[in-house]
Formats: sequence, structure tokens, C-alpha cells
Amino acid sequence: MIKPVAHVEAMGAYALADLGGANTVSLAQNESAFAASPAAVAAGKAVMDQIPLYPDPEWSQLRTEIANIHKLEPEMILCGAGSMELIGCLIRAYAGLGDHVLGTDYGYAFVASASAQVQAKYVKAHEINLTVSVDDILAAVDIQTRIVFLCNPGNPTGTVIPNSEILRLRHELPKDVLLVVDQAYAEFSDLTHDPADIFALLGRGDTVVVRTFSKAYGLAGTRVGWGYFPPDVAKQVRKLLNPNNISIPSQAMATAAIRNQTHMRDVVTKTAKIRDQFASQCRDLGLIVPTSQTNFVLLRFASPEQAQQADKALRANNLLMRGMGGYALPDCLRATICGSDIMDRALTVLKGILT
Repeated sequence: MIKPVAHVEAMGAYALADLGGANTVSLAQNESAFAASPAAVAAGKAVMDQIPLYPDPEWSQLRTEIANIHKLEPEMILCGAGSMELIGCLIRAYAGLGDHVLGTDYGYAFVASASAQVQAKYVKAHEINLTVSVDDILAAVDIQTRIVFLCNPGNPTGTVIPNSEILRLRHELPKDVLLVVDQAYAEFSDLTHDPADIFALLGRGDTVVVRTFSKAYGLAGTRVGWGYFPPDVAKQVRKLLNPNNISIPSQAMATAAIRNQTHMRDVVTKTAKIRDQFASQCRDLGLIVPTSQTNFVLLRFASPEQAQQADKALRANNLLMRGMGGYALPDCLRATICGSDIMDRALTVLKGILT
């Protein structure tokens, strides 16, 4: 048998969500409860005759529209096949054997996988009450720390820290440590946490911000992410991105989607209304539910056994939430916000085991 390199053989595969059977409604993937902008769908269909061609490797129209919406410099924007590609390339560019990549207790799990790929050690700083603690991040930094990843809003917690804390973190981190702010869910918190404050950190040359079209824009299937990079960092990461990494229809759909801010804001508003009602109803059942500024909620049960009981009951009713054992939260399930009818079904199941 042909042997892989030792560190790859020792790695575990990245844990994907269990999608259940053909008749199962998944509340496990944090996909949008609502359809993408009709303009985005139409834009994708309109370019199908261009499929024989390679896509634009510079994402010219897409990065121009992103820059216009967020008042950014287009040449500092890189686009990836989801933000996962950008995160993986950042780690390959700035960490390696013997280096530390620092996240938090409940940070995005893919960062640990990407760190293992380059033989860097993934280190977790503690969170307090399921919320990022800047003080604990700073305490965990050591001379081997090369990158700090901050997921804000957090996944799977849904919690958010104010911009002032992110600015403090950047100010107190060593200047040779790269700070990556993962804002995959930021459209759900932008109205209360001005994104301009964080984008402005790019002027320092030591901070990156990454976002995605998979959540608020409802384009998870197109695999489009983007990031704002200091020029020197962009130069290095660009070397590692796959050429022609985003298809022609995906670029067209993302471009049209970000132009239609009204649709995106409507999706965010409707999602938040369903989310907050479901969270309140779950708290009435005795569950602990952190305040979420995302398109999901974390449900904390009285014990791991009760969480397993809830999971089993939901599956019996063709509903599937995501277990959190991989995040060392065996007493929790994470519920993506779906339409009101689906959330009502889930609530009925939970009532059946909690009342």
C-alpha cells in the first residue's frame, strides 16, 4: 500500500454535518431559511452559455461590487471558494511546523484542520459564558503564536463581542502576529456593530477580515467567500489560491446578490424574527440559549443525556439539529433557523421531552 506523509495519515478528517435521510429536514448546516435574491438566480442563468470558458481569475465585477458596498479598496479584496479556501491559504502562508495558531474554545473547527495540514499546533483560548474573551486570548499568546483567529459572531455559540474589544485585541497583540477576523455571520450584526471599524484595521498591515456569501445571501451552493487583505498579505495568499477558483455562474450570482442589499436585509430581518421567537420559546422550556446574532441558536440542555434524548426525538420526526460533542459541548444542539413551520415542528418535539 502506498503510504501518505505521516502527519496527514495521523490527521482526522474534517467532521461534516450528518444530513440524515432523504425525508429529513436539516437544521444542521446554517444554510439560509430563505431563497437567494431573484436577481442573483437570474444572473446565474444568464451566463450559462459561458460555461465552456474559464472564469475571470480576478473576480473583477464581484470585487468591484464588494468594494462599492463596503467602501473598500478593490485591489485589497481576494475571493475564494467559500471563506474556507481563504482561511486554508492564510494558514499555509503564515504557519508551519512548530508554529501555533490560536483560536478559542468554540471557534470555527476548520481552522484546527487547516493548521494540522501544515503541522502547526492549534491552541484554544478560553471563552467565558460561551463568549470570546479578549483577555484569555491575550493570555494564551506565546512566542510561537503566528496567527490568531477570532470568529465574530461566534459559531456555534452565536454570541458577539463589540468592535471595541476587537480593536483592543489588535492593539495588544504582538505586531508580528496576524489577526484574522472571521465574519461569516456579520451581516446579522452589522447594524449594531459597524463593519467599517474592523475594516479600518487593515491599514496596520497585520489584520485580515473574511466573509462569505453562504449565509445572509443564501448562496451556500455557489461556494463564494471573500476577504479584505493588506497588500503584502494578499500577495502571499494569492500564490496559494487555486486559479480560476470561482465559476462563472457563481461570480455572476454573488455580484448580483451583493448589489441587492434590500433583499439581503429582508432575509436578515425575517431570520432574526423567527430566531428570537424560537429562542424565547426554548428558554421558556428551561433551555439555556445564548443571545444569537447569527442564523442559528445554540440550545443547552440539562445534561448530555437530555441532549441525546432530544436529538433522538427530533430524528424520529425527520428533523436534524447538529450535535456539539466535537466542540466539547455534549449537552448542546445547534439549530439552524428555518421557516416558521419547521421551527414550530422542532419546538413541539422539544416540548414533548422537556414538559
